Amino acid sequence: MIEIQNWGIIDFKDAWKRQKELVKEIQEKRNRNVLVLCQHPTVITIGRNGSNENITVNRDFLEYSGIAVYEIDRGGDVTLHNPGQLVGYPIFNLSSYHEDLHWFLREIEGAIIELVEEYGIKAKRIKDLTGVWVDGQRKICAMGLHSSRWVTYHGFALNVSNDLSEFGYIVPCGIRNKDVTSINSETGKEVVFENVLKECINVFEKRF
Repeated sequence: MIEIQNWGIIDFKDAWKRQKELVKEIQEKRNRNVLVLCQHPTVITIGRNGSNENITVNRDFLEYSGIAVYEIDRGGDVTLHNPGQLVGYPIFNLSSYHEDLHWFLREIEGAIIELVEEYGIKAKRIKDLTGVWVDGQRKICAMGLHSSRWVTYHGFALNVSNDLSEFGYIVPCGIRNKDVTSINSETGKEVVFENVLKECINVFEKRF
């Protein structure tokens, strides 16, 4: 069984620090697989393949709005986290599954596809684009991982009930011809965030 930790609403920088502490512990002991679930106050992160050019507003505006920007060590480009988005950090020892990061990404995508299907949303993968998409045009879940000695961290960001207008501050994942969406937007309903979190736990426990 995987261990679940719910960190609630937590500043991104604090969560990043706590992730690294868990990674170090798991690298040393090789005895745990931990799924962290949380939300973040609005923050922009730039992955290893990212560019500041994909931030579309000036830094003065972001500073005035209290929105931090972090360059981090996950894969992918620019993304945004904000309240109402379910962020998952699977800090897993892949040596206990498969030492294959691409396999792990596909498994996470499959878990999210299964999760949103519970809300009547037909989502899928797109070849050569990481994440989960609706109608091949709207990204409902972004993903970016890092692995060190086969222990993963960072993870996925599933849009549930968050303010999608804030994605106007960036070019999400550096992709200019596609949109973002959420469970709320696709269903036309106000879903209960805690119910989505519980369903996420169920899906991951079944898969891992």
